[in-house]
Amino acid sequence: MNAFVIDAFDFCRLKQQAQGEIPVAELGRLAQETVDRSGTIRWALSGDIDKLGHAQLSLAVSGAVNLICQRCLMALNFEIDSKSLLVLAKDEAQADAIEELIDDDEIDVIVGSAAFDVNYLIEDEALLALPVAPKHDKCPEGGSAAVEAKSAERASPFEVLKKLKQ
Repeated sequence: MNAFVIDAFDFCRLKQQAQGEIPVAELGRLAQETVDRSGTIRWALSGDIDKLGHAQLSLAVSGAVNLICQRCLMALNFEIDSKSLLVLAKDEAQADAIEELIDDDEIDVIVGSAAFDVNYLIEDEALLALPVAPKHDKCPEGGSAAVEAKSAERASPFEVLKKLKQ
């Protein structure tokens, strides 16, 4: 994976913008959550300064990934569509102070740097957009019904023992 590294504070001060696509297969942590590592994540990043003078990044992440339905254990196509606003701090102490000052659950405060890895941020945003327990609205034929049928077909171990005893 080609790293996309920026000076986060300069990016915001200059109000720069960037966008691109990354194959899911190149995002290791996200790829582990998918069935087949297929798909592409599209992203758009823009820098700005908020009304209090803090550097802030706006990040939009979208794309389709294949997850495992927790109900029928079959592939589930999930559409990622996430937007976030991130205020940058120079260190953890400043991040805590800004977090307290802003007091807004919709805005996250993170530590920025002169060598900020945007791909890592994009992957984090995509991972946070995934459901905890993905499920189809209605599972396809052969899904959970097939799993239940296989369970019902299995003989009870006690039945087997009963037959041996006779």
